[in-house]
Amino acid sequence: MTRLIVAAGGGGDAVAAAMLDAALYGDDDRAVILTYAWDRLLVDPIPGPRGADNFTGLKPVTPGVWAVPAKARPIAPAGSTLPRLAAELPHTFALLDPRHGAEGVTRQLEELVGHLQPESIDLLDVGGDILARGDEPTLKSPLADALTLAACCQVGAPMRLLVAGPGLDGELPLEVLRGILGPTVHTLTAKDTEPVSSVLEWHPSEATGMLAATARGVRGTCEVRDAGLPVPLTDEGPAVHQVDMDEALSRNELARAVVATTSLDEVEAYSREVCGYSEIDYERNKAAWLKEQPPTVLNPKAVLAELDHFEASARSRGVTHTTFRHITEALNLNGNQRQDLRELLLNSRPEQYDAPLWRITTAPE
Repeated sequence: MTRLIVAAGGGGDAVAAAMLDAALYGDDDRAVILTYAWDRLLVDPIPGPRGADNFTGLKPVTPGVWAVPAKARPIAPAGSTLPRLAAELPHTFALLDPRHGAEGVTRQLEELVGHLQPESIDLLDVGGDILARGDEPTLKSPLADALTLAACCQVGAPMRLLVAGPGLDGELPLEVLRGILGPTVHTLTAKDTEPVSSVLEWHPSEATGMLAATARGVRGTCEVRDAGLPVPLTDEGPAVHQVDMDEALSRNELARAVVATTSLDEVEAYSREVCGYSEIDYERNKAAWLKEQPPTVLNPKAVLAELDHFEASARSRGVTHTTFRHITEALNLNGNQRQDLRELLLNSRPEQYDAPLWRITTAPE
């Protein structure tokens, strides 16, 4: 017997799933984590999610589900964090492929559940935008969560929906979510972050990074994403809530709309209709813009001077922390330079590292 955790939005939700597995079920548990291969453009320059044919070295689990082992590789120019996750964590990462819409995702879930006969099934979302109606002005990336919710609600097996770190993805504020969240099933602690501590040193997920930071006691306001969204880091940050799945579906208009879809194009069309946009369109536009940008050189002296200006501006906005992803984009560096930037900052100003976030000093040090 094993456990199955479905990472609703892919990306950092898969890391959070590994953290939650140990926290809820013990350090020796080895859940199968079903997740999209959908990373931000900092990692994968191709917009949208990757499918099985975008990898080499996958291992078949069922006819429609493939595991991503450490030796797997995305086919260039695609990128993916999943092989490295598989190399550093003891879990099995199975690939959720959304290209056949909700019907395809449902089939994959049913195959995997039938094959594994799991002891428990959890659907996990970090931040809580899986509970969006679809018309919220702050909502940025509803598609993956809505599609996963639509599919999970069609699977004939007991499953619970968990929301970790409500509000931490910078999309739905905690005030909006508070009345929807069910009981707290766990509050993450610093100890709970230890199984994924090495991953948090390189993985670009901002929401899961803030989830771990709040579990470690970090409080304040964190500025994230290319748009510089302010996210409060509060005592509610490490909480994991259970939410009624039927209530979530009845609330999520996009999830209800995509239930019978058979292609990702259909899902995108419904997203444009319900929400007014598709986040994959946003990625397409940004990818095209990035291609037109001239190459940049990471000049340490210039970078640290620009960082001083950025931090002064951030302090004036009441910001106490930020992510290395946000600094990378704020300083107009490219995704390939994020790790070099991180090493530069940690070597030059280690006192500002509130793992895995960067602390904005209250005054120049």
